[in-house]
Amino acid sequence: MGRKSVLGEFEQTVMLAILQLGDDAYAPNIARHLDATIDRSVSRGALYSCLNQLERKGLLRWRLDAPTPERAGHARRFYQVSARGVRAVRIVRDSQLMLWRGLEGILGAAK
Repeated sequence: MGRKSVLGEFEQTVMLAILQLGDDAYAPNIARHLDATIDRSVSRGALYSCLNQLERKGLLRWRLDAPTPERAGHARRFYQVSARGVRAVRIVRDSQLMLWRGLEGILGAAK
């Protein structure tokens, strides 16, 4: 993977949430995390579409937990960022940091 970003803005946001959530990264929890941390409400369809796209790109992998009676016998799908995904996030971060450099005087210091 070269320096060219393979992540769109929403994909990047979802990947960061998954990295922050660690072992608790399943879709409803990802949506709650985005709402709580950056006040971004996401539809179920948009989130699942993004997760599927990230998996197709090889940036995510998932595992199923054991089905539970509380979930009517359904298992949850937990997501994890792959090594390739971590490299993609790093590339995006480094590119963004280059663009942010020197703008503190205009935008103020980061919080």
